[in-house]
Amino acid sequence: MTRTPTLFDGLAERDSAGPRRWGWLAAGIWLFYLVNVFQAILEHGTGIAQMVGFAALFLFAISYLGFFGWIRWAGMQAGGQPTWQRLIYLAGMLGLMFLMFPSAGQQALTCLVYIAAVAMMYLDLKLALAIAAALLAGAELSMRVVPGWTTDNSYGFAIFLGTLAVFGMRRAIQRSIELAKTRADMAELAVQEERNRFARDLHDILGHSLTVITVKAELAGRLIAANPERASAEVADVESLARAALADVRAAVAGYRELSLAGELVSARAALKAAEIKADLPTTMDEVPEENRELFAWVVREGVTNVVRHSGAKRCTIRLSATQIEVLDDGKGPTPGGGASGHGLMGLRERADQAGASVQVGQAPEGGFRLAVRVGP
Repeated sequence: MTRTPTLFDGLAERDSAGPRRWGWLAAGIWLFYLVNVFQAILEHGTGIAQMVGFAALFLFAISYLGFFGWIRWAGMQAGGQPTWQRLIYLAGMLGLMFLMFPSAGQQALTCLVYIAAVAMMYLDLKLALAIAAALLAGAELSMRVVPGWTTDNSYGFAIFLGTLAVFGMRRAIQRSIELAKTRADMAELAVQEERNRFARDLHDILGHSLTVITVKAELAGRLIAANPERASAEVADVESLARAALADVRAAVAGYRELSLAGELVSARAALKAAEIKADLPTTMDEVPEENRELFAWVVREGVTNVVRHSGAKRCTIRLSATQIEVLDDGKGPTPGGGASGHGLMGLRERADQAGASVQVGQAPEGGFRLAVRVGP
């Protein structure tokens, strides 16, 4: 069963990720209230009882102040300390308080405030509250049953205020720790999203370019014997496409790459021509708003790549409007494994979602494949 992290664990975890601070010394200011115990031992203690009282008071102050030092220093490796060890630590502080009773008397009850504060920081919340309540009840009961002691509500009130103050600090620090973890998780998600974006862009860039290069290389191979000049021109195109693909990859790595709709239409025409597919493409894109052009450029790239790679079509048509683009062919249409659910279309859907657009895939009126993206309702 997993133990609930305490404030002590949270502080140790927080400090392990950053520089060590000296703020823990502020806890020493509260030792000022032990002056009353010191005066009581000095005035009422005698002989061995007085010596034991001073020694116990000194060790109690060290154990209290040392606890906060432990959080900042050794506590960094003690986050998994068992609860029973923590209870022994508190029992030790309680034992030192009992050693002060013979010489300090009722004033020794002041130590209960410090024990309650440490318990609130050191233990699970429910257990800490139970111990604080027990300490408060013990103080009130002892003042009523021990001969010579007087009823003084200030001890119980001090324990209550001390517990409440540490509880508030506990909640504030825990919220701070949770916020820091949330920010770390968000940063990690942002890094992962950027990796996915880069992988998606790289797939789309190389998928299109390598498809066209492959088609042109096959065409050049068939033309070497029959038409050497045409084959040489195709090889030159292959070289040009390879250089363009390399430039695209470098631009994507640099993070500055944006597609041009006009450029993608030109590339689409060349790719379809190399694949011997008749291209029916728009000659103008003036009606397409600037904010839609990059998304539509990705649609052209992905759609034409799928037509060349999968469709077996003889004709490809691209239709443009202000809010919609369609890529249609007369090939074999959508079939399992035919590219309707590949990585390219997955990436296109992600881009469309980011732009508030919808993606439709299905059968074209000509019987082939239809890819459409519409911006807005």
